[in-house]
Amino acid sequence: MNPYLDEDLIALGDHARRFATDRIAPGFQERDQTRVLDRALMRAMGEMGFIAPELPEAFGGQGLGCLAAGVIHEEIARADLSISYINLLASLNSQILSEHGRPEVVAPWLQKLVAGEALCAIALTEPRGGSDAGHLRLKVERRGDHYLVNGEKTSISAADQADITVVFGRTGPVESAAHGVTALLVPMDTAGVTTSRFDCHGQRAIGRGSIFFENVRIPLDHRLGEENKGFVQVMQGFDFSRALIGLQVLAVARVALEETWAYVAKREAFGQPLSAFQGVSHPLADLDTQVEAARLLCLQALWLKDKGLPHSAEAAMCKWWAPKLAYDAIHQCLLMFGHGGYDRGLMEQRLRDVLGFQIGDGTAQIMKTIIARNRAGRRAVPA
Repeated sequence: MNPYLDEDLIALGDHARRFATDRIAPGFQERDQTRVLDRALMRAMGEMGFIAPELPEAFGGQGLGCLAAGVIHEEIARADLSISYINLLASLNSQILSEHGRPEVVAPWLQKLVAGEALCAIALTEPRGGSDAGHLRLKVERRGDHYLVNGEKTSISAADQADITVVFGRTGPVESAAHGVTALLVPMDTAGVTTSRFDCHGQRAIGRGSIFFENVRIPLDHRLGEENKGFVQVMQGFDFSRALIGLQVLAVARVALEETWAYVAKREAFGQPLSAFQGVSHPLADLDTQVEAARLLCLQALWLKDKGLPHSAEAAMCKWWAPKLAYDAIHQCLLMFGHGGYDRGLMEQRLRDVLGFQIGDGTAQIMKTIIARNRAGRRAVPA
């Protein structure tokens, strides 16, 4: 019995799992090798109502709440973490667009995102660093009826595949820090926008890369939030995505543990199942316990968001703990499979995929600082 999931949410999760098992899981390894994101699969997810279901109906969503988004998200990630990035990016960015964009500009894009007909990236990190996101250097100058954008964003998920991108750039002086940052909605077919793609360790179907802006003209009505306040306003939505990321990586760890328990119960050594040896079963039991606890924390964060209650500390806990725990759990599962686990296959790909979340979307150190400030107060933890 899960205190956060009622019968309807459990049924929704079962529905999503059947789809993910039948349609997503079979191409898991092939997409890793080809590095191609299946757009037909993305549209099928949209048709099933699996993308940003928490979005209000006025924008094409179903108004189901953030817990519903989390339940779907973890089932998609269970089958393929890269494909679940579609859910992650849509939920994060649709929240930003719907709350801070001009309806006449963002509404058509939101309809496409929910339908699986468009992909939206978010561009925050720059070559000089990502954790100090308040001191951006991408130059955004106001010129009459438009902004002129120049500079580079890097390590951006889906950089070369996105149709639109939420871009953070500097409109105020450097010394104004986060209070001089503006967010813009940038269609990726705009003149002056080019991209590159990295050869990453994992998450290869969604990919990461750089986005280059050379005298890119963006209409003023494509601004998200107020000028010079984009960072402060828009970054509030990251609490939602941090809880989703926790469920995302833990879903991968959970399926790895399920497969490993089945394997060690069947595989024999010295006339007994491997699970009879405490050196095998106890590490798995330990990790299984922690994974279950971390999942409850992620669901709690989404429940708090649905209730309109503070959840920044809980979301930061999800973001630092879950990726590390998921990596440790999958690593242990791989070792339990012995030489078979070391072969290129499901387990090693899962290990590669979850590793990236210990780096991107906020490091463990930044998350712990958020928690400390929440508990002790910002004045007590100034940096």
